[in-house]
Amino acid sequence: MMEELFVSKVRVKILQLFLSSSENLFHVREIVRRVDEEINAVRRELARMEKFGMVSSEWRANRRLYRFRKDYLFYPELLNLVTKSTGVGGDIIKNKLKLGRIKFAMIAARFIKNLPSSSEDVDILIVGQVVLPELQAVIANEQAKREREINYSFMDEAEFTFRVRRRDPFILRVLIQPKIMLIGDEADLLSGVIA
Repeated sequence: MMEELFVSKVRVKILQLFLSSSENLFHVREIVRRVDEEINAVRRELARMEKFGMVSSEWRANRRLYRFRKDYLFYPELLNLVTKSTGVGGDIIKNKLKLGRIKFAMIAARFIKNLPSSSEDVDILIVGQVVLPELQAVIANEQAKREREINYSFMDEAEFTFRVRRRDPFILRVLIQPKIMLIGDEADLLSGVIA
């Protein structure tokens, strides 16, 4: 099954496009333009991906459009991989040392999937000793790319532990939402909540 996933750089680029974009449907020429690869290589990969059940296609107005199938067996794992290697998630991991001593960093699944959010939702939570200017630079870079504000929160471990023990509604809402852990283990993150 692993041979389905990582056989070419073209497939990796297509996976990154499908799993990090707010758009659901892509025409072949749009995919070619966005991944900057030859059209025949893109068509070949899309055909393989469709054969493996990763993508589905449909015809609209004489154009074949592709979408990634969320019911694909490895969808959650691929979404995790793409989140940790691209965009703000990839930037947080890549700049981990510059950002300070981070114990936990998580990103909301809703944010990754570009679903609507309210002003009370937190897209990114970081726990640890944070170098604020570095974090702000990473966030500002992603906000410019997305052309929208990112609602993020950070706190040191003492504040986090205190708020968890007090059953602070804000922190509980952030912790129970579907998320992808960028840094740290989710079981450790939730251990104070469940105890």
